[in-house]
Amino acid sequence: MSIGLTLWASCSVPTKERDVAIDSLWHAPDTSMMPSAQVRYGRNLVANTSHYLGPLGTVSKFTNGMNCQNCHLDAGTKPFGNNFGSVASLYPKFRARSGGKESIEKRINDCLQRSLNGQPLDSLSLEMRAMVDYLLWLGKDMAKGTAARGSGLKDISMLQRAADSARGKVIYEMQCSVCHQTNGQGMMLGSKKGFVFPPLWGENSFNTAAGLFRISNMAKYVRYNMPQGVRYEQPILSDEEAWDVAAYIVSKPRPVKFFQGDWPKLDTKPFDYPFGPYVDSLTEVQHKYGPWK
Repeated sequence: MSIGLTLWASCSVPTKERDVAIDSLWHAPDTSMMPSAQVRYGRNLVANTSHYLGPLGTVSKFTNGMNCQNCHLDAGTKPFGNNFGSVASLYPKFRARSGGKESIEKRINDCLQRSLNGQPLDSLSLEMRAMVDYLLWLGKDMAKGTAARGSGLKDISMLQRAADSARGKVIYEMQCSVCHQTNGQGMMLGSKKGFVFPPLWGENSFNTAAGLFRISNMAKYVRYNMPQGVRYEQPILSDEEAWDVAAYIVSKPRPVKFFQGDWPKLDTKPFDYPFGPYVDSLTEVQHKYGPWK
């Protein structure tokens, strides 16, 4: 498994809406036609973030060693792999998590601080401008206000029981550990400037403020993208198996980070956001693993 970032789709949709023909999905522009060195640099930053910004980064040293494309697969171009197809057309956009309208720069820095457990980039820095230009180039053919089909993550059926981390451990050891290792620490490049396969927990993984710490996001990501090489048309794991392995992953220790302004309106908190307070009477444990009433 090679892990992925914050998504906002609902968890349950009719089957006929979940079966999407591949020729109807958004496809990224031909990367051989990138118009400038800056756009190419932006793509490199997404694909090889740690080389530039990781613990041994050539530009700065303020992220955890993961790459943006560990979450946004194929440098943000894979269908239902948390791709960037809708960024240019939908941003700036209102997001309930912050309670306000967010720019592309704010969204990039959110990922750097949460999924890469690092520090924000200066919005005028070369690296920020390059990543923004890359995202704008990817979505250049999308009409403003239109969402790209196949962006974000593909929905799965809502689980009717609590997700079971013990079952998930068995699935993880069979399907995931060959890449991410039994200890969940991933596999490093020989250069030590990043990971061949990223860590799913531990000090070098995403923190508790990341979107993938929500079990529904992790389950959707796993279901249609993992083990590595899986595409949404031919998943290996069932919906229930994806929920259980997601429960196992999010049950493991990782850096703890909170943002004071997250979910300023309690009634907009996602059902599986694992930190109170809430408008309902469910505990944090039940919000995290279910069952959700």
